[in-house]
Amino acid sequence: MAYENKNYNENRGEARNESLFSKRIKAGKRRTYFFDVRATRGNDYFITITESKKRFDDNGYDRHKMFLYKEDFNKFLAGLTETIGYVKTDLMPDFDFDAFNHDQDGDEAAVISAPEMSALTDSDSVDDWKI
Repeated sequence: MAYENKNYNENRGEARNESLFSKRIKAGKRRTYFFDVRATRGNDYFITITESKKRFDDNGYDRHKMFLYKEDFNKFLAGLTETIGYVKTDLMPDFDFDAFNHDQDGDEAAVISAPEMSALTDSDSVDDWKI
């Protein structure tokens, strides 16, 4: 599910700690990925990629966060695309990767067009870590 943060207030400088846009990807029962667009104080933008995994021993979560800055977007995308392409074509050419293009909970399809993504809203904030 993707959403734009309607609570973002550019005039008051509150963008530093809030997501302007967020995309949540559920990956199995215990793992969720978040792709968040955030702003700096100077109105520059970057992406945070967060992996959140439910712990086996209690009700908490382990989170790992990566920051991706605009000057690295193209290099990152090229490297990721090349790596995934290698796995799909060279290592596992007969594997049906499309068999996993569905949401485990049935809430939404995993593949959403850009117009559909921009129309989605969600009352849950990824900053609240409601998974």
